[in-house]
Amino acid sequence: MKRLLRVFAILAILLALTMPTIARAQSGAHVDVLTVEGAIDTWTSGYIDRGIGVAEQDGAEAAIIILNTPGGSLSALQDITTRMLNARVPTIVFVYPQGAWAGSAGTFITLAGNIAAMAPGTTIGAAHPVDGSGQNIPNDMRDKITNFSVGIIKNIAQARGRNAEWAANAVQSSIAATAQEALDQKVIDLIATDVNDLLNKIDGKVVKTAAGEFTLRTQRIGINNVDMNLAEIFLHTIIDPNIALVLLQIGLIAIAVELYNPGATIPAIVGGICLVLAFVVLYNLPANWGGVILIILSVIAFFIDVKITSVVLTGGAFAMFVLGALLLFTPLTPPSPTMPDFGQVSVSPILILVMGGLMAVFFVFLLGAAVRGRNFPILSGSESMVGATGMALSDFAPSGTAHVKGEDWTAEAREGSIRKGDEVQVVAVEGLRLKVVKK
Repeated sequence: MKRLLRVFAILAILLALTMPTIARAQSGAHVDVLTVEGAIDTWTSGYIDRGIGVAEQDGAEAAIIILNTPGGSLSALQDITTRMLNARVPTIVFVYPQGAWAGSAGTFITLAGNIAAMAPGTTIGAAHPVDGSGQNIPNDMRDKITNFSVGIIKNIAQARGRNAEWAANAVQSSIAATAQEALDQKVIDLIATDVNDLLNKIDGKVVKTAAGEFTLRTQRIGINNVDMNLAEIFLHTIIDPNIALVLLQIGLIAIAVELYNPGATIPAIVGGICLVLAFVVLYNLPANWGGVILIILSVIAFFIDVKITSVVLTGGAFAMFVLGALLLFTPLTPPSPTMPDFGQVSVSPILILVMGGLMAVFFVFLLGAAVRGRNFPILSGSESMVGATGMALSDFAPSGTAHVKGEDWTAEAREGSIRKGDEVQVVAVEGLRLKVVKK
C-alpha cells in the first residue's frame, strides 16, 4: 500500500510540473513575453504553443517571443511556425539581446512573426544544410533537403509579406545578415534596442492574424512574462551532448548492477529513468546510433570481464567506449537545414576519458571485487562450521557433545557410532545443533 501511495505521489508531482499555466485575466492592457534560448526542440515548441494560448485567452495585445537560438528540430520548427501563422493574437519575434542569433530554425521562426524585429548587434540567417562535421552533404541529398526547406521558408516569408528571395538564399547559399542589413532588405520590420523600445515602435501598426486585423496599442502597456514551467526547463536544459553521455552511462551501469543482483529494484528504476532521458536527448540531437551501439557493447564487455577477468577484454571494452563516445554525435545521415552547424556539437574529450576510467574502475574493481567475494569461503556464522573438525566429549546415542573450534556444541551423529574421544567432522548445521560423522 505504501509503495502504491509513493507511485501516486510521484505521478501527482510530474503532473503538476507538466500542467500548462492557467491563463488569468489581466487587470490592464498588456503583452505576454516568452523567452526562447538555446536549441529549438519539442519542449520549446510546447512552450511557445502554451505561451501563445495564454496570450489568446488572457486578452493580451500581443505575444512577444524573445529569440536567441542557433537552430533545432525540423518537426518542432514546423509546429512552431504553424502555430504562429494560425494564432488569433499578434505574434512578434524579437532577436535579442545584442549578440543574439536567429540561426537556421531561428530564421524560419523570425520570418513567421506578424512583426519581426532585431536588436543592434544581432544576426539572422545561415540556414544552409550541412552534415554533422560542418561539411556540405552529398549533392543528391543536399538538393532534396535544400529544395524542401526553401519551399517552407518561402511560404512563410510570402505569408508575412517579407523578402522571400532573401529567405530562399539563406537556405540555398547560407547567407546571413546583420540587423541593419535585414531591415534594408525587408527581412525584418524594425530594429529596437530593448523590449520597451520595441513596444513604442510597434504602437499603431496594423497586423493580420487568424482572427482578423489588429491595430496594436502598445505604448505604456504592461508586460507579463510567461516562463517555461519546471518540466520544460528541465527537459530543455538536458538537451546537451555531455549530459546525453552521462545519462546513457549511468543508465547502462545501473541496469548492469540490477542484472548482477536481481531484485535490488533501485538500480532498475534509476537505470530505466536515465536511459529514457538519454534517448530523449539523443533524439533531439544529431546522434550517430552506431556510437550508441558501441557504448552499449562496451558495457556488455565490461560486464563479461567481471566474470572472466581478462586484461584484453578490459582494454577492448575501454576502447569501444571511447570510440563510441567520439562517434556519438557524428551522424551518418545529414540533419535538416533547420539544425545549427553541429560540427561543434560533441562530447568533451576530458569527459570521455573520465567516464571511461570511472566505468573501468567500477566494473573491474568494485563489481569485480563483489563477484570474487561471492566465491570466497564463508569465514563467519554457523555455516563456517561445515567441514570443521573436533573431538567428541561424550558417547553419542545418537546425540552428544563435541568440542569444535574452541567451543562445546550439541551434536548428533549422522551415521555410525561415536565414542568419547573420537575425532569428528561437521557435515551440516541445523540451528545450534551440529551434524557430525566420525573422521
